[in-house]
Amino acid sequence: MTRSFLLATGLFFSAALTPLAAYAEQPANVGDAVMAASAYHDSGDYQHDFDTVIAQARHWVSERAPQVRKPAIVLDIDETTLSNWDEIRADNFGYIANGPCDALPKGPCGAIAWEKSGRAPAFASTLALIDEAERNHVAVFFITGRHEDEREATARNLHLAGIKHWDGLDLRPMTSHGYAAHYKAPARAAIEAKGYTIIASLGDQPSDLADGHAEKGFLLPNPFYRVP
Repeated sequence: MTRSFLLATGLFFSAALTPLAAYAEQPANVGDAVMAASAYHDSGDYQHDFDTVIAQARHWVSERAPQVRKPAIVLDIDETTLSNWDEIRADNFGYIANGPCDALPKGPCGAIAWEKSGRAPAFASTLALIDEAERNHVAVFFITGRHEDEREATARNLHLAGIKHWDGLDLRPMTSHGYAAHYKAPARAAIEAKGYTIIASLGDQPSDLADGHAEKGFLLPNPFYRVP
């Protein structure tokens, strides 16, 4: 079939339009997603939604704790207990693992350098949840995807952010690089093996809560990045 035949019959124009239809199948534009995520944060909606989930967890913990022997809660750290917003914004929502982080609020900001600097502030509502748990004699455990070589820096950051006590801090072994759930669920199971009942598990990623070992899971908002 020749080009002239296609033009004469109009079939050529139909075929030329076919690629346009493919736009409907493309993923969301990354630039649009960045602007939407920034607006969500800066509008206050992110903090409102975050605080709403924490309030639900606080209500559950205060209600459930007296009914359980050795109750415990498990908290993720990044975007659950500590906020990395300064690093996230400086890197325009990208992940830059290595390199310095010494030009904030400008980037680039190396994520590992940022975490080891201990500068991440705590979420006020999460601090209130931890205080509520301690008043109700609930053990507090942290399970984070940060690797073991960040233990000292992470503990220092928690102290500087106002968290003075916890019952356990589990970091990812240096040899672990797979899915977060493959590390976090067994870590919760190990807490249960010590006789605790995990009445609440909180995290900002579905992988923080996957595969059970908690009575209730509370998923916090985080459109800024995904950890599988």
